[in-house]
Amino acid sequence: MLRTRVIPCLLLRNESLVKTVKFGRFGYIGDPLNTCRIFNEFEVEELAFLDITASRQGREPNLKILQDISNECFMPLSYGGGIRNLETAERIFNIGFEKIVLNTYVFENPAIITELARAFGSQSIIVAIDVRKDFWGKYQAFSLSGSVNQKRNPVEWAKEMEDRGTGEILLTSIDREGTYEGFDVGLIAQITEALTIPVIAHGGAGTVRHIGEAVNNGHASAVALGSMVVYQGKGLGVLVNFPDREQLVSVLSS
Repeated sequence: MLRTRVIPCLLLRNESLVKTVKFGRFGYIGDPLNTCRIFNEFEVEELAFLDITASRQGREPNLKILQDISNECFMPLSYGGGIRNLETAERIFNIGFEKIVLNTYVFENPAIITELARAFGSQSIIVAIDVRKDFWGKYQAFSLSGSVNQKRNPVEWAKEMEDRGTGEILLTSIDREGTYEGFDVGLIAQITEALTIPVIAHGGAGTVRHIGEAVNNGHASAVALGSMVVYQGKGLGVLVNFPDREQLVSVLSS
């Protein structure tokens, strides 16, 4: 078992998996259940699923596909998208997911994090913070799949979320997402230095070395991978895969 969690982060659009670039154009990846089977074979230790259209469409999570995913997967699961109340969260937990991820609705109702943490425990709550640089190069937190600038400083927002009871932060650099250019290590370090809870770095991984940089230099507690685990490489076709564990151990031990 790796000392640092390396988590495939898969994007749901309706009942299919897709992969975006900078939260914009997307490519079709395939059937989520077939992908789950492949990750079972790789003995992946954790999987995350994010529905990228639920909040934008104002709808609840697709519980049918989540049930199918839960039935298929052997590893702990997290899910985000369209969660707005304790009742929906409870349904997702009852299906078999260990953690839920919230972003858009939290800006409207930050107190939901405290309510969820009290009901289900902080360890089961993740707040996703999607970050993009504005025209002046200043980091800003975005919601609704990167379409709304909340004009909140990501560090201050992350600290507030920690104070309200979230157990983890899923930090995504929109500018790096899907680019293979590497994580925004400076951004990761700003967040990790301000918090005591785990930070999952996401957005930009293209090599195993990038993973090591996020952990060793940015001090991320975990990394989430998108393009790197669903494509053969940048500009190449779909190939569900997982980094070589010996290489991961090497960069995460340095």
